[in-house]
Amino acid sequence: MRIAYLDCFSGISGDMFLGALVDAGVPFELLEKTVAELKIGAALEHSRVHRGGISACKVDVLVHGQKDLPREKFWAHRHGHAVQPQPDVESGADAHSPEHRHGRGLREILNLIDTASISQCAKQTASDIFNALGRAEAKVHNVDVEQIHFHEVGSEDAIVDVVCAAVGAEALRVEQFYGSPLNVGGGTVGCAHGVMPVPAPATLELLKDVPIYSGDIQKELVTPTGAAIAKVLVKRFESRPLMKSEKTGYGAGSRNFEHYPNVLRLSVGEIIEAGMQSEDFPAAGVREEIAILEANLDDLNPQLIGYIAELAFSLGALDVFTVPAQMKKSRPGTVLTVLANVQDERPLREMIFRESSTLGIRVRRENRYALPRRHESVATPWGDIRMKIAGNGKALQYAPEYEDCRRIAYEHAVPLKTVMQEAIRRYLDQKNG
Repeated sequence: MRIAYLDCFSGISGDMFLGALVDAGVPFELLEKTVAELKIGAALEHSRVHRGGISACKVDVLVHGQKDLPREKFWAHRHGHAVQPQPDVESGADAHSPEHRHGRGLREILNLIDTASISQCAKQTASDIFNALGRAEAKVHNVDVEQIHFHEVGSEDAIVDVVCAAVGAEALRVEQFYGSPLNVGGGTVGCAHGVMPVPAPATLELLKDVPIYSGDIQKELVTPTGAAIAKVLVKRFESRPLMKSEKTGYGAGSRNFEHYPNVLRLSVGEIIEAGMQSEDFPAAGVREEIAILEANLDDLNPQLIGYIAELAFSLGALDVFTVPAQMKKSRPGTVLTVLANVQDERPLREMIFRESSTLGIRVRRENRYALPRRHESVATPWGDIRMKIAGNGKALQYAPEYEDCRRIAYEHAVPLKTVMQEAIRRYLDQKNG
């Protein structure tokens, strides 16, 4: 499985994430085009800098031709109850640009994302990030999310960070994001409501259920925007898994600490699943324990079942399928089945209860035998397509990645079946030399 791993040993912010994406191979021109099409008077520039001896990519947002002041803080207020920002405790600089910006409401920001010229997947990711930010602020201030207006995160530069993060994450073409525990820093930070301990309340709310720690650097290392990006994209926070890294990118933070690399490291590569490291991998597969969740649905709008399946995959489900069933009182129904890693069972169970009408979920543990999987890229007349290959030594199963073929078919107006057939033909030609 192709994954991206975020090393957050120096925290994460929106601009650090963009820098890491570009350094790991996401075309800067793609992000430039995305910003231009937002039509909010913003642009991007990038440069090479050094942070603690490490060469990294620094991405800056220009608003109406000028770089914004440091975007380390997150200002939000209740609509109609704005508070003037306090000076930056760490730099002595005013947190806003000299000309005060009126905050944007969440609905306005979501409408802007919805009309952007980006894919539906990227729109959903960007919307999820801003929804997470809104919910965190609403919870901290005990108000309805519609009452929250964003200053810093609603301004042009932060909208650029979030939308470009969504577009760039999609461009990596990975199946999942993993992440390390987050170093949040320490000390205090000035915000619109006064001086707050690090992590700021909204950041801590966003990072609920995420492993965090405070290291030697007593500065704010995780911004709310960075926390929201990590919360939405990363499905697992753990030590680096067994993987073969293909690309590594470093995104630079604004500060340059002495003897400490203020960078976010992004690694892209293939995760080595159980048994894959052995050249003697048995043809019968390696046994692993998985969780199986089942629910009978007989009074739910069928349109919602597809949505539930999409949410399950976003939470790490290995597979989701449905089977028609005859329920009591002769009602037609559906049996929803979700296969998952054992550690993902609880969030999936909570989601099914929340999103469906079921009153009970059957959960059991079973063994499955899995073949190791890897990807190989094949060149077609329309672009590269990943082939998923299962087995060891000789390929036992192979198939083109559906999402790659679907994207190419759509972009080039070619029948999907033609793209898939050509990918298979090219792979076999490549394999047989």
